Amino acid sequence: MKRLLLLLVVLVIAFLLLMPTRVQPVAWKPPAAPSLSEGIYAENQRLKAVEQIGPGDIDGPEALLLEGDFLITGLHDGRLIRTSLDGKTRQVLSDTGGRPLGLARHPNGLLVIADAVKGLLSLDAQGRLIPLTTEANGLPFGFTDDVAIDKSGHYAYFSDASSRWGYGHDGEAIIEHGGDGRLLRYDFQTGKTSVLLDKLQFANGVTLGPDDAYVLVNETGAYRISRYWLTGPKAGIHDLFIDNLPGLPDNLAFNGSNRFWVALYAPRSALLDGTAGHPWVRTMIVRALTVLPKPVEKRGFVLGLDLQGKVIANLQDASSGNYSPITTAREYGDWLYLGSLKARHMARLPLADALK
Repeated sequence: MKRLLLLLVVLVIAFLLLMPTRVQPVAWKPPAAPSLSEGIYAENQRLKAVEQIGPGDIDGPEALLLEGDFLITGLHDGRLIRTSLDGKTRQVLSDTGGRPLGLARHPNGLLVIADAVKGLLSLDAQGRLIPLTTEANGLPFGFTDDVAIDKSGHYAYFSDASSRWGYGHDGEAIIEHGGDGRLLRYDFQTGKTSVLLDKLQFANGVTLGPDDAYVLVNETGAYRISRYWLTGPKAGIHDLFIDNLPGLPDNLAFNGSNRFWVALYAPRSALLDGTAGHPWVRTMIVRALTVLPKPVEKRGFVLGLDLQGKVIANLQDASSGNYSPITTAREYGDWLYLGSLKARHMARLPLADALK
């Protein structure tokens, strides 16, 4: 029995030390995680009151667009659907054959899609899918993530989360911390794609600020939101909009007036932060996660920010059966609508309750 146990220990150690992996972790030093027990990020159950909307049998309604009394969303199987809020009316608009993660409506009526697998696409009124772009500066997109379109319809701003890691390998990309994400801009007039920012830590949600003066992009792997100025004396300069978030920022949305909403996939992991400066340990973690579940806390988490990046709303729910992970939060009218990369339905919360 002792020999068997010894053999098992040797095999486990060999597996953790020697199993081939593409992940090449980079050492870094994250800031100390803010408290979830007190202060502006103190845990609460304000998201426990969310109500289900749309059908209850869909898989991963990540992106959300509300148009009239209908929601448009993209699903895990590649379909784009248009559904009534009660879920009784449902229409398949298209199937990208990939994974639609971001949606934006162009002023000319085109539905523009950030598809993790297929790149930046558009869907016309006849239901035809039109590829727009799949690379920038000769480097193909690895993980097209989110998209926003300026008011003039001239540009689409979108993210390539990682040029090394494709959809389904977000964990590897974040643990690696290689800084291979990009903020990109597509010109509808010329068809040219340009790189605004590179070396981003898993570039995720994208949104434009007031008067299209700047564009924000979430850096999931660095717990921050970066800002790139588009107009004025700071045009072409980038800075931080907010740093040291308490979780992994996913999608990002502007209400068109005075608020941004940030969906946090999960709170930060003490294990990942604690091993950030030890690449060899993180390599072993990657190997272990091929057979073990990811150490991700199941918590609904959304933050509201003002135009200066100050937290004005902290919405959470870590109770059993919560709606999570929340990966999209968008304000429409009197409601805050929520989407999820993995849940089986969409949800919403009265805006008045969200802003209390």
